[in-house]
Amino acid sequence: MSWHILGPGSLGCLWAARLSQAHIPASLILRNQHRLAALQRQGNQISYLAYGQSSPLDIAINAQLASHPQPIERLIVACKAYDAVAAVESVKTRLSSNSGVFLLQNGMGSQQAIAQLLPGIRVIAASSTEGAFLTQPFHCTHAGQGTTLLGDLVHTQPEPTCLRDWQQAQISYQWTDTILAALWRKLAINCLINPLTVLYQCKNGQLTQQTERLTALAHELAQLLSAAGYPCTAEDVFAQCLQVIQNTAQNTSSMLQDVLNQRRTEISYITGFALAQSQQLGTSHRALLDLHSQLQARLQQLGLPLD
Repeated sequence: MSWHILGPGSLGCLWAARLSQAHIPASLILRNQHRLAALQRQGNQISYLAYGQSSPLDIAINAQLASHPQPIERLIVACKAYDAVAAVESVKTRLSSNSGVFLLQNGMGSQQAIAQLLPGIRVIAASSTEGAFLTQPFHCTHAGQGTTLLGDLVHTQPEPTCLRDWQQAQISYQWTDTILAALWRKLAINCLINPLTVLYQCKNGQLTQQTERLTALAHELAQLLSAAGYPCTAEDVFAQCLQVIQNTAQNTSSMLQDVLNQRRTEISYITGFALAQSQQLGTSHRALLDLHSQLQARLQQLGLPLD
């Protein structure tokens, strides 16, 4: 069985390196000929620094463009949320009713759009705590061991047998029949941590100084999750957020990494999605609106897209 991975970012390269290292067929799908040539100049290898190791390994990796004719059996979508739908659209003709699509996007909104784009194809959403970053293109550092929660986005089915490949590659995962609940909970945590690290220009751990604001946001997000069908309390949301902050105290959030590297953020799929859902469901959202507006103002100051 072969895996294809859309997106050569940190998670895409992490999955490609680990599968290839375990001798499981895996191919990166790259955006254009320029990216393909860049990988070829590196000898068609990913430089992979495994977690806890001091020296990187050069991992041979196959790569191709979206226009390649090879059918896709298993597709991992590892690009940013704002690129995900277009990326899947570019390989849609290579998928069949027997294909499986695995989504690793932050936030919410892109997953549902892809499920609508691929009726009749099994779409599996993920919530991952794996930590990785690129020091340069195709140079991947596994910065933090985590696990990936997986489940069907539509029509729950038994765990797919292809995930035995992940076990062989020592990729930690758990299967769940309630992935949407997990995605909503992670959305709440993302709303609490990511935007504030951008506004205060700080690592995650420094957010313990913002308890008043975190409390107000946790109150509104708990209302939102409960109205969406996933009951929780503000105390639950705050406690989970504080735990993540403490566990990742030295980490730079993904949104702050994007800002520091002058890249587009996933604001529309995090605070933007939460705010729109809160307005639609009629829950209180003053603190969330203030947060989203301040984040947009900061992005505008930096000359970055507001969506």
